[in-house]
Amino acid sequence: MVRIKGKRTLSSRMWLSRQLNDPYVKEAKKRNFRCRAVFKLMEIEEKFRLISSARYIVDLGAAPGGWSQLLSERSHPDANIVAVDLLQFDELPRVKAIIGDFEDESIKTQIHDLLGSKADLIVSDMAPATTGNAATDHLRIVNLMYTVIEFSKTILSRHGNLVMKIFHGGEEKKLVECLRQHFSSVHFFKPKASRSESAEIYLIALGFLQ
Repeated sequence: MVRIKGKRTLSSRMWLSRQLNDPYVKEAKKRNFRCRAVFKLMEIEEKFRLISSARYIVDLGAAPGGWSQLLSERSHPDANIVAVDLLQFDELPRVKAIIGDFEDESIKTQIHDLLGSKADLIVSDMAPATTGNAATDHLRIVNLMYTVIEFSKTILSRHGNLVMKIFHGGEEKKLVECLRQHFSSVHFFKPKASRSESAEIYLIALGFLQ
């Protein structure tokens, strides 16, 4: 956190105020969730019912582990969950963590090896570091999601499902067209837990065609 003469900057004061007054932050602490983002996946699950029957799951962009925490609690009792992030995060029951760059081929190989089977579900809350320029940030996350799609084509089982975050912008239509070539249906979803001022939205791709 940047400080000037011992005082917080305006942006950091605004962030702190938002955190202190955010009902999802308060509820996450109350329920011992690792972050407020868990409620986004919870809403996705309530609408699409993807987790409960999944036995082989990949969580991309997992740190600090909120989504993996929910996956561990809500998935099949024998589920095998592989979670990947650049950042270290605390261990979770039934979750095998890989610390590294998802775009590295060696990391993709590790995911295949640890999962030990085709995946029923891939979830991605990944996003590249933001630049502050909405158009640039949109293009960067879309390019990252194309990488996720290519990876999904190598590891998803037939009828498997994919959840991934993007930012609003002109390129998501092409991304959806790409997904529709490989999945039975594709849906946009904006969870209530996603802040209203945020450009993020989730793509839910159902029924991998293989």
